[in-house]
Amino acid sequence: MKNIGVLISGGGTNLQALIDAEKSGIIKSGRIVCVCSNSSGAYGLTRAEKAGIPTKVIRKNADCGGDIDEFSEKICEYMKEMNVDIIVLAGFLAIFGGKLLKEYAGKIVNIHPSLIPSFCGEGMYGLKVHEAALDYGVKVTGATAHLVNEVVDGGKILLQKAVEIQDGDTPEILQKRVMEQAEWIILPRAVEMLCSQ
Repeated sequence: MKNIGVLISGGGTNLQALIDAEKSGIIKSGRIVCVCSNSSGAYGLTRAEKAGIPTKVIRKNADCGGDIDEFSEKICEYMKEMNVDIIVLAGFLAIFGGKLLKEYAGKIVNIHPSLIPSFCGEGMYGLKVHEAALDYGVKVTGATAHLVNEVVDGGKILLQKAVEIQDGDTPEILQKRVMEQAEWIILPRAVEMLCSQ
């Protein structure tokens, strides 16, 4: 059984999908042992607490003076302290590097709200991804679960799921559909894939 650490920044809807997937047996080779947020106001922390999962807040600016290396090191130390084997980025909107990437190479999975290599990379997160897809006029978008490396959204693709764009979609409507029809389905599957190796 692998220990899973989840990194979040906001509402924690992907975290909830993981908690539910663990309860329902979709994730059966791992268990969530901790949740770490870079925002003390993240509702995902409340979701974790309700599920009885230990939480910690590590903020890049307030706790690490804006230093990415120190930020990465503090997260890495917490993951080691909690005996984490696999790290899941579930709407984690902070860039990290250094020690965390090295220590957990090939063991960090992220969910991105597009079909990589479209609408990804530096600065492409949240609603910006859906705005870009709609501006471009693509008819199909989706989500990608991938491993994390030093290139933003550049790691090995584990799973992808397509979602159709409909007439009248706004970025907000599209974001919700991509979460419900793709992200919440493939992220737990990708986590199980990593845990069962």
